[in-house]
Amino acid sequence: MTALLRLDSVTAGYGGATALDGVSLALAPGEAVALLGANGAGKTTLLKAILGLVPATGRVAFAGADLAGLPTERRVRLGLGYVPEGRRVFAGMSVRDNLEVASFAPAARRRDLLERVFALFPQLRVKAADTAWRLSGGQQQMLAIGRALMGEPRLLLLDEPSLGLSPKLAAEVFAAVRAIADAGTAVLVAEQSTARALAAAHRVALLRLGTLLHDGPADALPTDALRAAFLGDPLADAQAGG
Repeated sequence: MTALLRLDSVTAGYGGATALDGVSLALAPGEAVALLGANGAGKTTLLKAILGLVPATGRVAFAGADLAGLPTERRVRLGLGYVPEGRRVFAGMSVRDNLEVASFAPAARRRDLLERVFALFPQLRVKAADTAWRLSGGQQQMLAIGRALMGEPRLLLLDEPSLGLSPKLAAEVFAAVRAIADAGTAVLVAEQSTARALAAAHRVALLRLGTLLHDGPADALPTDALRAAFLGDPLADAQAGG
């Protein structure tokens, strides 16, 4: 299947420090990929490089088009959706208004999109008239994902969606991630929590210190690769340190 997103030797960083070093990765339409690694591995930087939020070298291509030089808002209009860490919903607005403000579609299409979000997250339908600050953390995460879906993205980027959630709510969020992918939207989800991310994903990409250690099926992830991503390779670290 033709890749929807393709990264070729992407390098990015902040203030002269490299946070992402030569990463190549591809996603197909309707594919859910878990981007795993310890804190500081480069997961958020990779998402921001795709969106054009950090300077990057290498090639980022979406639907066959090179995104070099395109501002973030143009990339979003091409079909990129983004849910940053921390949710960032509009706390003083109702759930319904949070969702509707994210869509530029005509009224009839906007109603269809709203219904899709409510079907995916029934709790939001019940809370539609409530202000967002009254929602639980899990409900706010659902709202943040729903708001991104109102833009009809072809690729949804999620940054640490389970952060701060109870195990039950985290499981609900990741069930929705798989449902979104099954409906045809590609999903790239950056996570530190591995078990639920792996259960929801078709593939897994492991990052460590800005480099890609492994890219393969989620149901065949080598234990040693996962251990190296989160704990490091003591022999390699010792050799690097001299």
